[in-house]
Amino acid sequence: MRASGVIKGGLFVVASALLPLLGPPHWVLNMLVFVLMFAALSSAWNLVGGLAGYPSLGHAAFFGLGAYAFALLLHRQAGLTDGWHPFAWLPAIGVGVALLGVPVAALAMRTRADVFAIVTITLVFVVQTLAFNLHGLTGGAQGLSFPVAPFAADTFERPFYYVLLALLVLAMLLTYGAQRSKVGLALATVRGDEDKARGVGVPVAGVKVLAFAVSVGLTAMVGAVWAYYQVGMIYPQFAVDPLTTIAVVLMTFLGGRGTLWGPVLGAVVLEGGQQYLAYQLGASQFYLIAYAMVFLLIMLALPRGVLPTLAERRWLR
Repeated sequence: MRASGVIKGGLFVVASALLPLLGPPHWVLNMLVFVLMFAALSSAWNLVGGLAGYPSLGHAAFFGLGAYAFALLLHRQAGLTDGWHPFAWLPAIGVGVALLGVPVAALAMRTRADVFAIVTITLVFVVQTLAFNLHGLTGGAQGLSFPVAPFAADTFERPFYYVLLALLVLAMLLTYGAQRSKVGLALATVRGDEDKARGVGVPVAGVKVLAFAVSVGLTAMVGAVWAYYQVGMIYPQFAVDPLTTIAVVLMTFLGGRGTLWGPVLGAVVLEGGQQYLAYQLGASQFYLIAYAMVFLLIMLALPRGVLPTLAERRWLR
């Protein structure tokens, strides 16, 4: 890694870590929590949708699996004395969902491009239907309750903020490592021409399954943090929401698919803009129109995504 890249990454992490200590209002910190959440989700999706070129629309299913796994671990507990302790389950949830994603990837990745997208979005509706109908396990439409995190009201958002920041850094480190390793080279070859990649000896099936499993494992951990942040109750329509995946895909394409910082930039612009406009305009729904206009204007001006388009123009100059 170049020294400039290390400095930029370090400054980003330090600035992000110091931001909550400046005492921003609760609504601002809540907005930043969701920006970090979608930045981590977008960076995780980028591993399979950007580096491998497989546009998965089913990540909301794994987000929901992580959320329900976390909620079920807390469901039968009467209360919590240590709010940080449940975060220790995140690695186990991530590994468990990643292992679950291996057979899913082995089957779904027999297809390509548009068919793969259809197969994966079908998985979202299957998981959502199960969440609605398995009343004894998920609580169905009535929701699944669990103890509220016992953090101080004045700083309630901070623990979730820092855990999501750690997950974002992890996702970005994995992306960076993949881009500069044989795995990343294999994924780039698959994205370019999968048949030729197989012909020159690239272990196509293995790298695709690996990218998918790591991606959904990270997604499940973010889903678990989201569930914990929901103040003691989650519902199927929010835990397994197809719009979550759509938002993540849009953010990744906006910032630049297959890049390190593109998903983060897309999340800052779109999720930050959505949260701010929703706060300013309230329930009038006008913020949705403004949100759509911002996205369309950027995509018309920078069709390949912000970072790739700017890099291309700089190279041409």
